[in-house]
Amino acid sequence: MSLSQLARSIAESPTLKLNEEARLLREKGEAVIHLGIGEPKNKAPLAATLSAAARLKDGELKYAPTDGLPSLKRAIVRYTEDAYGKLVAPENVIVCAGAKQALYTLLYTLLNPQDEVIILAPYWVSYPEMVRMVYGVPVIVTPEDPHFLPTLAEIERAVSGYTKALILNSPNNPSGVLYPPEFVAQLADFCARKGLYLICDDIYHKLVFDGHKAPAVYDYAAQDVDTGRVITLNGVSKLYGLTGVRVGWVVAPRPIVTVMTNVQAQTATCVSVVQQAAAEGALTGLQSAIESLRLTIQNNRDVMLRELNSFNGVRVNKPAGTFYCFPDFRAFGQPSVALAQFLLKKAMVVTVPGKEFGLEGHLRLSFAGTIKDVTDGLARLKWALDPDAPNEIYIGNRKLVRDWL
Repeated sequence: MSLSQLARSIAESPTLKLNEEARLLREKGEAVIHLGIGEPKNKAPLAATLSAAARLKDGELKYAPTDGLPSLKRAIVRYTEDAYGKLVAPENVIVCAGAKQALYTLLYTLLNPQDEVIILAPYWVSYPEMVRMVYGVPVIVTPEDPHFLPTLAEIERAVSGYTKALILNSPNNPSGVLYPPEFVAQLADFCARKGLYLICDDIYHKLVFDGHKAPAVYDYAAQDVDTGRVITLNGVSKLYGLTGVRVGWVVAPRPIVTVMTNVQAQTATCVSVVQQAAAEGALTGLQSAIESLRLTIQNNRDVMLRELNSFNGVRVNKPAGTFYCFPDFRAFGQPSVALAQFLLKKAMVVTVPGKEFGLEGHLRLSFAGTIKDVTDGLARLKWALDPDAPNEIYIGNRKLVRDWL
């Protein structure tokens, strides 16, 4: 069978693969705990549900404008003003089928073959693959700092005449790092001077802990939205727990939005009007759902850190945001893929190998689930890895005895 060389070169999504493995194990009756998925357990905000239901009830399930329903775009404009203190026009906004599709369409719009995109490690697993899918070249910058904080000098060394853009994800998936304001200011200035697009993946920007606030990149941009090089991406998946709604958006200069709209018209036509209605309801309804989710996730983080700090051999930085932490498991002497497979087989716990995020020796652990998921999952990891942990454990109805330490 003759298939595209490019398509065959694209790696399988490790997170979606793990989701499927966990589902199959549960179907077999296994007491698997999923610490790999970035999906909170909260119910959809009522306003989102009612808005989607109203669209279904009125029966107007037709085509929408390719760039998004006008009412949803107005809601995004208001959200952008509230969140960033920046007033943009509806023509600066395009609605896509999730932030992931928004980023892909943006990269397709910006990059020529062999254009380079700077990606800061650790990075979300899809960034390098998306760049490759549009014939670009991902250039990974791995910080020397053990707290995952790169320097401008490290980034400057990676820039070449082919560099077109830089992706900034803050707070960061998988590490939970919140890049400091001075670093964001340096990047904004550097990208403006070099003529690079600064693509800010802000999907977690309100899920920040301990009284911190994610720096608003527009505060450091010297030019306005239409003449500058700053582009922001966001969506409803993480802030509202609406992972299945699949609505995201891009705020960018109008010429970029115009071309993105042409690309989307030829590939997807438009986003489902029911999904857009749900997103509009979330954005215009009571915003207490975000704070409720943030407090729940912060508490889960604290529990996960407490449990991880009781391990012998595990080092972990305190996440300032997101649903994730990124502990260092190198003391246990296994590559991250092998370690994740071992933990799934022995402890029935799903984790994500750090190799997939550009840093070997780490595992990404999600605290988006319940407190019970966090405590039971980490108890199993400790039993499997830590010689000082009890030698016996119950997983489901089975009593297991550790015989490998």
